[in-house]
Amino acid sequence: MDEQPSRRDVLRGALAAGAALTLTGSLSSCGSRPDAPRAMSGGDQWRQFQGATLNFISENTAPTAAIAADLSPFTKLTGINVNIVTLELTALVQRVALDLASGRAQYQVIYADPYQVLAPYHKGLVDLRTMQADPNLPDLPGGVGDFIPAQLDAAGKFVDPESIYTLPYDAPTMIWQFRQDLFTKYHDRMAHDLGFDPTPSGERTWDEYYKIAAWFDKNATADVKYGTGHQARQHDSLMNDFSNVLWSYGGAYFDHGKEVGRLGAVDPGPCRLDSDAAIAGAEFYNRLLAIADPASKTWDWDGVGAAFRGGRLAMCPNWHEFAASNEQVMPGKAGYSPLPKGPAGTANMYGGTGVGISANTLPHERGAAWLFIVWATAPQTQLANLKSKAGGGTPTRTSVYELPEVRAAEHRPSQMPNMLTAAAVRQAWQPDKIGLRPKIPMWNECNTAIFTGLSRMLTGGTSPEETMRSIKARVDTIVARGWVA
Repeated sequence: MDEQPSRRDVLRGALAAGAALTLTGSLSSCGSRPDAPRAMSGGDQWRQFQGATLNFISENTAPTAAIAADLSPFTKLTGINVNIVTLELTALVQRVALDLASGRAQYQVIYADPYQVLAPYHKGLVDLRTMQADPNLPDLPGGVGDFIPAQLDAAGKFVDPESIYTLPYDAPTMIWQFRQDLFTKYHDRMAHDLGFDPTPSGERTWDEYYKIAAWFDKNATADVKYGTGHQARQHDSLMNDFSNVLWSYGGAYFDHGKEVGRLGAVDPGPCRLDSDAAIAGAEFYNRLLAIADPASKTWDWDGVGAAFRGGRLAMCPNWHEFAASNEQVMPGKAGYSPLPKGPAGTANMYGGTGVGISANTLPHERGAAWLFIVWATAPQTQLANLKSKAGGGTPTRTSVYELPEVRAAEHRPSQMPNMLTAAAVRQAWQPDKIGLRPKIPMWNECNTAIFTGLSRMLTGGTSPEETMRSIKARVDTIVARGWVA
C-alpha cells in the first residue's frame, strides 16, 4: 500500500501557489529593507533566525503583560529579540492600519482584534496555514485542533472557514460576578422573600437578576450600597454589556447572527435592532440600569471592576479575567457563574483576540514571527502566564485546562486565580451560549452608533423603541457604504 501523505504534506502542496503569491507581494512592497538574518544552527529549527529583532504590537492585556515581564525563555530558545509595544485598543488599530498600508512591517507580530483589525484588514495578514505547512519551521504543538473551536473561528478566521489569520491568544468573556459571601449570608432570606433560589447560575433569568439586585438595594445596605453595577459608559463597554441582554431576549444585530459573529461577513444585510425581541431587550436593559449604581453610566469594565472589588456592589456582569484582581483584593469572597438567561437563552460576550503576522514581513522575518506566535500560544507558555504575577490571562488551548495542576487551581486556595472562573467560562464558550458580536469590516463605526444611541437612551433622551430604530437606521447607512481597506 502506498504511504498516505500527512496532513502537513497536503497543506504544503495545496498552499504552495498562494504562499508564493503572498511572498512576491511582500517582497515588492518592502523595497530594499534588509531581511532578518538566517543561519541554520545544527539543524535546530528554533535557532535559525538568531540575531533577528521582532516588534510585537499589542493591546495592554494580561497575557502580554505576563510575556513582557519575562521574555528570556523565548530569547534563550531562539536567539531572537522581541520589542513589545502596548497601546489602548483604538490607538493600536490606528497604528496597525497605517503600518499595513505603508507596505513595510514596522510591526511583524500583530495583536489582531477580530472586529477592528482582522475583519477590515485580513488581507494584510499572513494565512498561517502557509507557515504550518513549511517543513523548515516548527509545527504548532497540539496543532490547531488544540485551540477551543469557537475561539479559533471567532478570533482567527474571516468569512473563509479554512484560512487562519491568527492564533487565539486571549479569551476574556463576560460572566456573572457576585459576592459569594453575601449570597451565602442572605440566601435563606432572599429565597423566602423572592420565592425562588437566588443562587447565581445560568438557569437564573434576567428578571430574577433584577429582583435580586432590587432586594440587595432594599435589605443589605449595611454590606453593599447597590445590588448591581454595569459598564454602561458611552464606550465599547456599553455595547458589550447591552449585547448580553439583547441576545438573551432573542434580538440580533443582523440575520444569521451566530454565523456573522463566528466567521464574519463583508455584507451582513439589514440591521435587525428594530425587531420586537430587540426592543424588548432594550426595554429590560433600560429598566435594569434604572436600579443599578448610578455611577454605572460613567464606568467601563475597569470602573465596574474597581467598584465590585471596593465592596460597593453585590454583583455585576464583567470580564472573567478580573478574577485575579478580585482574589487579590477580597480573597475568597467572589463567585462566578454564566450570565442569566432570557426568553431565548443565555449569552456571554466573548472578547478574545488572536496574534498574527503582517503580510508585509520579509521571508526570514516571517519565519521568526512564526516562532514567536507558536511559542506565545504554546501550552507551556499559557501555563506560565496563568502562574505569572505580572499578568495572567486564561488559556485558549483545551490541553491546558486538562492539566492536573490547572484542574486543581479551579478550587481555592488557587495559585492561578483566573481558573476559579473555569466552570463558568466552559459553559459560556459552548456554541449555544457564547456571545459573538458581528465580525464585519465596518464594525468600529457601527459600534460607535450603538453605544452612542444606548447612552442617549440611558440618560432619558430617547425611549428604548426609538433608540433601537434610530441605531438600526444609522447602522444600515454605514453597512450600505461598504468597505474598502
